[in-house]
Amino acid sequence: MWRLRRAAVACEVCQSLVKHSSGIKGSLPLQKLHLVSRSIYHSHHPTLKLQRPQLRTSFQQFSSLTNLPLRKLKFSPIKYGYQPRRNFWPARLATRLLKLRYLILGSAVGGGYTAKKTFDQWKDMIPDLSEYKWIVPDIVWEIDEYIDFGHKLVSEVIGASDLLLLLGSPGETAFRATDHGSESDKHFRKGLLGELILLQQQIQEREEEARRAAGQYSTSYAQQKRKVSDKEKIDQLQEELLHTQLKYQRILERLEKENKELRKLVLQKDDKGIHHRKLKKSLIDMYSEVLDVLSDYDASYNTQDHLPRVVVVGDQSAGKTSVLEMIAQARIFPRGSGEMMTRSPVKVTLSEGPHHVALFKDSSREFDLTKEEDLAALRHEIELRMRKNVKEGCTVSPETISLNVKGPGLQRMVLVDLPGVINTVTSGMAPDTKETIFSISKAYMQNPNAIILCIQDGSVDAERSIVTDLVSQMDPHGRRTIFVLTKVDLAEKNVASPSRIQQIIEGKLFPMKALGYFAVVTGKGNSSESIEAIREYEEEFFQNSKLLKTSMLKAHQVTTRNLSLAVSDCFWKMVRESVEQQADSFKATRFNLETEWKNNYPRLRELDRNELFEKAKNEILDEVISLSQVTPKHWEEILQQSLWERVSTHVIENIYLPAAQTMNSGTFNTTVDIKLKQWTDKQLPNKAVEVAWETLQEEFSRFMTEPKGKEHDDIFDKLKEAVKEESIKRHKWNDFAEDSLRVIQHNALEDRSISDKQQWDAAIYFMEEALQARLKDTENAIENMVGPDWKKRWIYWKNRTQEQCVHNETKNELEKMLKCNEEHPAYLASDEITTVRKNLESRGVEVDPSLIKDTWHQVYRRHFLKTALNHCNLCRRGFYYYQRHFVDSELECNDVVLFWRIQRMLAITANTLRQQLTNTEVRRLEKNVKEVLEDFAEDGEKKIKLLTGKRVQLAEDLKKVREIQEKLDAFIEALHQEK
Repeated sequence: MWRLRRAAVACEVCQSLVKHSSGIKGSLPLQKLHLVSRSIYHSHHPTLKLQRPQLRTSFQQFSSLTNLPLRKLKFSPIKYGYQPRRNFWPARLATRLLKLRYLILGSAVGGGYTAKKTFDQWKDMIPDLSEYKWIVPDIVWEIDEYIDFGHKLVSEVIGASDLLLLLGSPGETAFRATDHGSESDKHFRKGLLGELILLQQQIQEREEEARRAAGQYSTSYAQQKRKVSDKEKIDQLQEELLHTQLKYQRILERLEKENKELRKLVLQKDDKGIHHRKLKKSLIDMYSEVLDVLSDYDASYNTQDHLPRVVVVGDQSAGKTSVLEMIAQARIFPRGSGEMMTRSPVKVTLSEGPHHVALFKDSSREFDLTKEEDLAALRHEIELRMRKNVKEGCTVSPETISLNVKGPGLQRMVLVDLPGVINTVTSGMAPDTKETIFSISKAYMQNPNAIILCIQDGSVDAERSIVTDLVSQMDPHGRRTIFVLTKVDLAEKNVASPSRIQQIIEGKLFPMKALGYFAVVTGKGNSSESIEAIREYEEEFFQNSKLLKTSMLKAHQVTTRNLSLAVSDCFWKMVRESVEQQADSFKATRFNLETEWKNNYPRLRELDRNELFEKAKNEILDEVISLSQVTPKHWEEILQQSLWERVSTHVIENIYLPAAQTMNSGTFNTTVDIKLKQWTDKQLPNKAVEVAWETLQEEFSRFMTEPKGKEHDDIFDKLKEAVKEESIKRHKWNDFAEDSLRVIQHNALEDRSISDKQQWDAAIYFMEEALQARLKDTENAIENMVGPDWKKRWIYWKNRTQEQCVHNETKNELEKMLKCNEEHPAYLASDEITTVRKNLESRGVEVDPSLIKDTWHQVYRRHFLKTALNHCNLCRRGFYYYQRHFVDSELECNDVVLFWRIQRMLAITANTLRQQLTNTEVRRLEKNVKEVLEDFAEDGEKKIKLLTGKRVQLAEDLKKVREIQEKLDAFIEALHQEK
């Protein structure tokens, strides 16, 4: 019987084991039971077959609560056919353990559900910041293989959009570090999350207590007589709630600061080339480049710039510049107390970068905004650029200064700071200053896609505002206006009714409408305050302000941080909505310009001003090279002819004629040598250098202005002329050339030896040409003096004047005198002059002695030249006598030797000048031309002045429109990729 009872108990144990087995439905075969149960004697079970178990059977038992193996159990050997008496404590222990497992599992499931519900409530209280995901630059999402920003933490709080924005967005692994961070950092972040959840629970508890207290206050009036009234308790709870919210905000700011520092570290590592990747250009930089090209584009075809930008407008000294500096996180603008500092628009492009720096569009210098000396230099540079843009007689200028500011944590946007609106023109200002500022402001605000940041001074009466009326005219519906009330700390002290500030922020006081209203504090009025100090003062003020405690202002409407986020969000929303439409308008403009070019210039390339300048530059340099390829013979012929034209008058009048008046050859040669020596020492070298320089200019001008046939483009004529004049102006002849040339010329003139008959004939030919040219000039002078002869009077119906008649009578009387004495000297004696005058008076002609001398000069000159030509003809056969030094000969040809010496000096001088030209001066001129071209290439205004015309302007417009369209297409593609 006892065996039957023991078997029944064993069956109950087995049934309980089967009943409590988790995850198994239905009956469990006996073979699958634990060895403890199968070891019990079941005589009534049909499938039981007792077997002798192996000694020391080892196995591992696994629990559903843990993956760790349990302790190995050792069973004593069982004899076949005999079962000893046992206690069932192992079975009871297993049953209790299984029950404990279910209790733990149930508690875990319930706790998880409670935690999820608490987390959902906490998540609903946090604003949705998923739209600000674009704040994180593209580079961050591309380095997810390197930075781990707490993957486990993100997985625990997945679904909280704003916290995921700080710790990494779902679906995109953000900031995974290669070392996965330290364990202490992970514990810190988990503790921080728990602190956030605890703060949320405290906020809910405070709100519940406030509601409960408010309900008790409304239902039971008798309880108001307590020691501490319920109203004071409500105020206290509200204040505690406000402190808790501020504490919560500070924790979020701390998370944001850590994120900012980590992103700065990442950007610095990438900037050093650790990842060896080519960085993509930032989205805001691409957009800023488009705006820069548009600012330089001359809208000749009414192509308006409707791309979005944030336009900062306000009354003078309203705090525009301070607000912009708070957004840029640096004191970058010149400051003044009450005077106008912003004299031209300043376009500021904010973008994110590893270092807080600023640089101008047209400069490579970076200003470190963390150093005070660089900040001072930047402010000074901006002030200098403003003064440079302002023309004489003006106070403000519409020309834009482009500045890029980069730094960690900056909101990406483009802002334009405009001159402050004024009501009265003061002394020292141009009379049209007020109208100019209004026109500049309207030009920027009339852009339908521009975001207007209207700055209003809160410390002055609202009725004194000028800018609000201007903004309401440009944006009457307030669809793109953000209103900012500055100096709220002063307003709170000075305004008698704080509700007036509330009316301003709620948009009820001004007639203008706006998308949003913000109240900010930009400092205590001290220009030396740092941005960090101003921000701390601003947060401290709003934390203690009655405006926020009494709910006159909402938390999201205060601080420049919230303003910056809102403006950036509005800016990018406007960009996404309008940029494609603007790209389409530029495509249409490009099509119109290309069609116009094809119709007007079908066979010409579309060369803009810079390309035309490069083409003209190459042509000019080729022409200068051609100048160095002029043959030596050509140079010498030109130089010799030009030099003789310059010195021929001096040679004939001052050397040959005085020497020819002598009576013998010795005196003639002596006079010639003296006069040649004086001429060489004083005048001849200088005249030769002048001739060489003028010849070089003439040849250079000939090459520059010579038509090139069909390839000649008259659009380059003004440029070539300007380059020629500037190059010649800069060129200076070598000062040592005259000294060396003087020695060469002196040696050439001292040589009197004519070696052969050919040289003798050449000298006679040269002398005849020179004398014939002088005779012709003398005949013309006499004809002008005495008037036309009888043939011209009859044929051309010309008459002589009274003076010409007197000159004619005097000439005839003097010619009679020369016929009587052909060897008359060059000068008239006084008695001869008296005789001529009396003879003329006898014929009724009154003459003056000076008139007789002037007429004699020309008459004797003609007589002398004719005599010299006859003598020159006789000397053609005088080379034989010259070789014998004119011994036993009446023929003397010393004048031929003189002209041979002059001719030889001209040839030697021409050769010397040619060598100096080709070896030195042409190269120096070529260098000057290159320098002038380089200077002109850097001077945009000079190129605009020298390269003009419809063709140039059309090509310029076409190039600009293409560049704008290409940049817009690239920006739109990058914008779509970011989405």
